[in-house]
Amino acid sequence: MFVCHIALQGCLTLTDVPYGITADTGGHITYLLELACASARDPEVERLDIVTRGFTDASLGSRFEAQCGEVSEKIRLVRLDDGDPAYLPKERLHERHEQLCDAFLRYIDALDEKPDLIHAHYADAGILARHAKEERGIPYVFTGHSLGAVKRAVNGSTDAYLDRRIAVEERALESADAVIASSRDEAEAQYAHYASIEAGRIRVIPPGCTLSRFEAAQPSDKVRSDISQFLRDPDKPMLLAIARPVRKKNLLGLVEAYAADPALQAAANLVIVAGCRSVLGELEQECREVMQEIIEAVDRHDLYGKVAYPKNHEPADIPAYYALARESGGVFVNPALNEPFGLTLLEAAASRLPVVATDSGGPNDIIERCNNGELVCPRDPAAIASACRSIVTDRRKWIRYASAGGQAVAAYDWKAHCALYHRLVREITGPAKPAPDWDRILICDIDNTLLGDREALREFLDWQSENSGRIALGIATGRSFHSAQAILAAEGVPTPDVIISSVGTRIHWYDRETRRYREDGAWRKQVETGWQDRDIRAFADSLGLRPQALLEQHPGKASYFLDGRDADRIGRALRAEGLRTEVVASHGRYLDLLSEGSGKGPAVAHVAAVLSLTQSRVVVAGDSGNDLTMLRACPFPIVVGNASDGLAQDPSLSHAYRAKGHFAAGVLEGVRHYQEAGSW
Repeated sequence: MFVCHIALQGCLTLTDVPYGITADTGGHITYLLELACASARDPEVERLDIVTRGFTDASLGSRFEAQCGEVSEKIRLVRLDDGDPAYLPKERLHERHEQLCDAFLRYIDALDEKPDLIHAHYADAGILARHAKEERGIPYVFTGHSLGAVKRAVNGSTDAYLDRRIAVEERALESADAVIASSRDEAEAQYAHYASIEAGRIRVIPPGCTLSRFEAAQPSDKVRSDISQFLRDPDKPMLLAIARPVRKKNLLGLVEAYAADPALQAAANLVIVAGCRSVLGELEQECREVMQEIIEAVDRHDLYGKVAYPKNHEPADIPAYYALARESGGVFVNPALNEPFGLTLLEAAASRLPVVATDSGGPNDIIERCNNGELVCPRDPAAIASACRSIVTDRRKWIRYASAGGQAVAAYDWKAHCALYHRLVREITGPAKPAPDWDRILICDIDNTLLGDREALREFLDWQSENSGRIALGIATGRSFHSAQAILAAEGVPTPDVIISSVGTRIHWYDRETRRYREDGAWRKQVETGWQDRDIRAFADSLGLRPQALLEQHPGKASYFLDGRDADRIGRALRAEGLRTEVVASHGRYLDLLSEGSGKGPAVAHVAAVLSLTQSRVVVAGDSGNDLTMLRACPFPIVVGNASDGLAQDPSLSHAYRAKGHFAAGVLEGVRHYQEAGSW
């Protein structure tokens, strides 16, 4: 396997990256280098090239010149010569697109063997990858890292650069064989701004992170000294922020939140590590303006002795800052207007430091997965201050969040990431396989049905592999499409032939020729027709129902927490208002209001009709209330032994096979029962 990465922004080297030396020398380089190193450890990977732009700049050093390549075992760094020796910030890279495309093709044509796949990082790299695909037939995947349309939405305004950047992103996305997103928020909310990418080409693969140096970190005398010169009482708990001084990181908003809360000032100091500077006037314009605004805010609110903003730091100082904040009983704060992923949150988690983070972007996934802090609206200063204060003044809460941070190390692992990444590479570059002529289908729920016992899952997958030529594998889940894809891939489940997601309101079919999913447009139209979105949500608000996260809401589905309510009474109240919905309660916690005539049962019937299968050729398996409609409607249902929500006692499921085995063992037990009985 030969993969070629393209990353044109910033000052890229294989070792000793000068992070912060320019505004574009940031986190995407860490991601790329750690991915390359982890990927190279796989014996199947024979070669990895990283292609960047060469330049000559006296202030940055000669190591970035086009003729200065670097090699480290399987990894080779190549610097393209586009004819302009000047360093270019990302805002100007579009000026050299044509020359960079020509230089990239010269690089490819000079190779002894062509790359199997190109992986483009950021939009400008995507232009080169698209050109190589069109001219040399090499497939490519795209990672956006940070998206212009999201920035436009956050800012509420645009400019010529942003409009041009979004247009470039659209071109890069349009021809990509797959788009790799780091979080569900990126896949479902951020890419929703783009017309050229559909859900079926987006794969959520959470990045790995090398976190060992943060786990073992201790405060250093240097870091203590750097901040003590600012602080009147340096032993107080520390609110720590680490980010480049650019507007989207909202550092000024954090200062204003701190300034508006006297109780927080009394309880904690604020420490902002915002890149490196010698003379303020030498910073790039945006960085200079943001730092000036922070300094002026400290002066305006008379926060001297309470706020530290050290001028310089070494890479080794960053773990020490986290460790010092932990030692002080403090909190890490990421108040960004939008955070595509949130690497610093994982660093803080590995350091056992609780976090307060923006609810816009990747932090949603991290906090949900690790439960190591709280999410806040970045435009709500009172919410930011309140969350910080509640953690630093409540020792039990602090300990709970700090202890949970250890989950980040296991959850965001490069080995696991590369297993999924290389699976995607093989899927894209391997030969296309026609769909078998299936004569039946097995459709399973995910959580607590297919998943829950890995040993049982392995046995089920062995059976599934033996029968995949005649039995299609379907999924029916309350999870979203991307969430379902991600968890199934992480557990080693082969790509399902069809995924029914979001409690039966979305259906995606896997196309083996194009090796991507396509949404069932006819089903979506049926679900959304007649859906009274505004009226349903307004009435749910009037009942005091607590909504689930925004990612769980879409036309045809309004999702809430049950909070001890009676779902039947809620259904009657909706009908009395003339609001036609399906009411689905599950796990004693979740409540979904669905478009009339939708849900897992009708979705399974639709899938069978598309495959020209009678219901007698369909077996379904589930464990909870949101599986009830498909279990009732199907003549051959399986209720796994660990079922909840009263399924085992439900008289409407008297025809079901009630397995003794739990999770996948129960599914396999039920399937074998129907096969041995000659029913299926």
